[in-house]
Amino acid sequence: MELIENFVAVLRKYAVFSGRARRREYWLFMLCGIILSVVFNVLGLIPGLGTVFNVLYFIVGAALFIPFISVGVRRLHDVGRPGKHYLVVLIPLVGLILLIMWTVKEGAPEANEYGPNPKAA
Repeated sequence: MELIENFVAVLRKYAVFSGRARRREYWLFMLCGIILSVVFNVLGLIPGLGTVFNVLYFIVGAALFIPFISVGVRRLHDVGRPGKHYLVVLIPLVGLILLIMWTVKEGAPEANEYGPNPKAA
């Protein structure tokens, strides 16, 4: 149940790019996104209904685009990096590896310029 609660909590902060996000918040949201992607792709293989699920997959993906970026920016804030570092994903392969390295790091234990430690709150 925590997965769904976390997903809804991130959606409530739909376009909030300020503040910090814990590792748990970020990775549970990513896990939810991966699960949705797999489910829609499998349902898209059903003959006759595949097109409907492919269209739904596109709509859900478009709706979740901003929340994925906002939680990523807040996660970078937690490790003390500015949100513009999220653009590193535009560099093929290397950018993705860097982003993963930054997002798996422990957040700064003290308050930083982006806000107080969300773990302590």
